[in-house]
Amino acid sequence: MSDTRVLRWPSPRFIGAGVTSLALPLPALAHSPLDVLGGPDGIPALLSAIALAMLWILYIVGARRLPPGRRSGLNLHAGMLIAALALFGPFDEWAKTSSAMHMTQHMLLMVVIPPLWVLARPLPQWRAASGDLARPLWQPMLRLARYPMLTALIHGAMIWIWHAPGPYMIAVENVWWHLLEHLCFLLSGWLFWWSVLRGSAASTGKAMVALLLTLMHTGLLGALLTFARAPIYDEARSLADQQLAGLIMWVPGGIAYILAISWLGYGWLRRHT
Repeated sequence: MSDTRVLRWPSPRFIGAGVTSLALPLPALAHSPLDVLGGPDGIPALLSAIALAMLWILYIVGARRLPPGRRSGLNLHAGMLIAALALFGPFDEWAKTSSAMHMTQHMLLMVVIPPLWVLARPLPQWRAASGDLARPLWQPMLRLARYPMLTALIHGAMIWIWHAPGPYMIAVENVWWHLLEHLCFLLSGWLFWWSVLRGSAASTGKAMVALLLTLMHTGLLGALLTFARAPIYDEARSLADQQLAGLIMWVPGGIAYILAISWLGYGWLRRHT
């Protein structure tokens, strides 16, 4: 029996309620919705939770119509769960006050969640659930994903723009800009990782160069933060905290790109030996 038949998918209502609840604080629910959300500043978190829950539910519905492989399903659910934990609740609150936690959040949004979504190959399930309704959205993105170097440049631009002092602090201090920052990382990261991990065999060389370029410039940014002699983002912030943030981008982030290059190189060797 195929392993896809024994994989039981969570209830869509359970997933939706679980993700949305992560965006809400624990105090009593006997107040107005805005009070529960923490005022108007809580609206972006609610919108993010709803969007994530909708994608998750669509996948579950599509998986019932077109069952994926066990590994693909686990990758998708793992990516969604990590996204919920990274974007909502205490983790997001810590990221507002600590550069190291903020960088950890960024790394999850750039080198953990997007590759898991890409390895899950969720488009067939989303298409099975939504039909042709989302085709105008998917088609341009899939065409763009054919060019590894272009997606690497777009993703790299998002990384450098949002880690410049001005945009970085705007995102920390304004919840709507923070939401936009997360969208930029997730969307550009998804395109980049789709391009390098799901490209054709003929584009393997370009994908490896794109990964190497990303490894180099993110390592440079991490080194700049690590070896800076003064806080770059805010004079009130701890220099040691900033240096730890640089190391998080430099080392764990670099390992992710090295592993991807090695995986592509191994696949290329197998095809040519």
